[in-house]
Amino acid sequence: MVPDVLTKQDSRAAGSELVRFENVTKRFGGTTVLDRLDFSVAAGKHVTLIGPSGSGKTTILRLLMTLLTPDEGTIRVDGDLLTHEERGGRLVKAGDRHVREVRKKIGMVFQQFNLFPNMRVLRNVMEAPVHVLGLSKDEAEQRARELIELVGLSEQLDKYPSQLSGGQQQRVAIARALAMRPQVLLLDEVTSALDPELVAGVLDVLRDIAHSTDITMLCVTHEMSFARDISDAVLMFDKGRIVESGSPDKMFSDPENARTREFLSTVL
Repeated sequence: MVPDVLTKQDSRAAGSELVRFENVTKRFGGTTVLDRLDFSVAAGKHVTLIGPSGSGKTTILRLLMTLLTPDEGTIRVDGDLLTHEERGGRLVKAGDRHVREVRKKIGMVFQQFNLFPNMRVLRNVMEAPVHVLGLSKDEAEQRARELIELVGLSEQLDKYPSQLSGGQQQRVAIARALAMRPQVLLLDEVTSALDPELVAGVLDVLRDIAHSTDITMLCVTHEMSFARDISDAVLMFDKGRIVESGSPDKMFSDPENARTREFLSTVL
């Protein structure tokens, strides 16, 4: 059964624009990683970003998490500017409080698990809802237990991260991200640090979440079968630009762009 924490929805209509990148450019030194990027993700949709390493995919997720800031352009989450504010009819750099409030709408699961090593599984999942969202410890614990059960780790509540396999640690990280009730969940190559035999279990958990809830997902992955299974749309990136987009059936079976065909021939 899907926990209530994942089925209770906000009032915004399904299909309304949740994430919007408008003319976003990001540079590192003399290298342009994102080049005047425009795209959006609708509420409840699952969008997968594919493309070669260095094409800008992970930079998009890091911008949404405000680990990076755009050099040009704006990002909106659920209609709210992320790194800017409107003051006196013009855009200025957002203050820390504004950024924190908007970022609460976003959850991310990283390549590395980033669990607190000194906390047991249950507390790892409880900690942020208590200290960031202000939940009571009882409410946070109930939410954490439901999500830990969802990812199949009810028997591991009292373990420390060092006592878990890599796959189990990543499933705890998924539960921890979901405990914040994000409007959009970002997935950044979540199986890349795992041994091959552990990948399937993590992807099965994410498939269950994708198929049984209407949480919005923005995913970067080289697991093409997973992308085909869970995506409403697939965007192909190259040199910081979207070169092709479409349904997973179209993108994986009959891509139009030569660069897409070349890339997929190396990963399928």
